[in-house]
Amino acid sequence: MPHTVAIITPAFHAQSTLATTATSVLNQTHGDWEHWIIADDGFDYRSYMYEQGLNDPRQRFLTSGGIGLGASVTRNVALETITAPYAAILDADDRLKPTKLEKAVSALKDFAIVTTALDVMDMSFAHLRFVGVGENRALTPGEHKWVSLSMDSMVVWDRAKADGRFETGMSNMTDLEFLLQLYRTAPQSYHLGEPLHDYIKREGSMSNSTNVTEGMIRSKREILRRLESGYYGLSQSDVDGVAAFLTVSIAAEAEFGDALAAQPGLLFEDHLEPRLKASQQAE
Repeated sequence: MPHTVAIITPAFHAQSTLATTATSVLNQTHGDWEHWIIADDGFDYRSYMYEQGLNDPRQRFLTSGGIGLGASVTRNVALETITAPYAAILDADDRLKPTKLEKAVSALKDFAIVTTALDVMDMSFAHLRFVGVGENRALTPGEHKWVSLSMDSMVVWDRAKADGRFETGMSNMTDLEFLLQLYRTAPQSYHLGEPLHDYIKREGSMSNSTNVTEGMIRSKREILRRLESGYYGLSQSDVDGVAAFLTVSIAAEAEFGDALAAQPGLLFEDHLEPRLKASQQAE
């Protein structure tokens, strides 16, 4: 399986979105994939996919072993099972652009970690903004978040060169925490500046619910503590880069409630981005 990508999709009450997500996998120009759909709600997604006319022999089905155990536990179940050399994360309400896997696999020839720009959309797939759009480039851990300022579920990685498991004890920011684990053995990632991943801002999700601020701040502070303790084994310059981003982001989280009240519908990314730019200009 020289170029097989295991796509990991936790499914919790995903009946209204999974068909669209799975269709985006079926439409990939790179056909060497396995789509692992892991039920975290006791639902029979194998039968569901058959009923939708979307079943494919490359689809695999697992269960988290419980109900509502969470995305981190569910993703880890798949990571303990898959044997494919490459892996990718795809939430059950997101989509891949048709060339996402093809371009990521090409970049994995030279890099252990590949990220892509995001097309951020609402639940009706209306475009809201892009994140991380620009030139293709290698990034150090300290540079990554300054380019891709929110969401880290777009990652594709070589499991022989970078490995990790999702943190089950954190309420938020588990995608970034996982990426930092991958950086322990991969000094650089490669960022594709084309928006190849549709990220859906879903109301009520872990990162987009109305009362998420406290959990975000707590999780960001925990990652900051781990960085400064040497937990990820990063160079000091990389620690400083990620820590500087998190410091600005934590302050932005604390101010976001008032900003949202003053401007209903404000995206956190639009709230955060000018603060990051001001921080860079002040250096």
